[in-house]
Amino acid sequence: YKMKIVRACIFPKDVHCLTGRSERYGRKLLQDIKKHFGKQPHQFVTVEEFAEYSGIKEEIITNYLSQVS
Repeated sequence: YKMKIVRACIFPKDVHCLTGRSERYGRKLLQDIKKHFGKQPHQFVTVEEFAEYSGIKEEIITNYLSQVS
C-alpha cells in the first residue's frame, strides 16, 4: 500500500503554523533553505528539505499537512 502524498511543498503559512513564528519569518526561512540547497528562487522547498533543515521530523510535517489539506 502506497502512502498518499498530501502535498510536496512547504509555504510560508505552513512555517507559521508549524513554528508559531510570523509568515514573514516563514518567507525568510524558505529563502534561506533554498540558498542552503542551491535552489533557484522560483523553485519550491519540499517537505524533506524543510524537515532536514529545520530539524522537525518529516512525519510531524506530513501529519500537519494532511490536517490542513
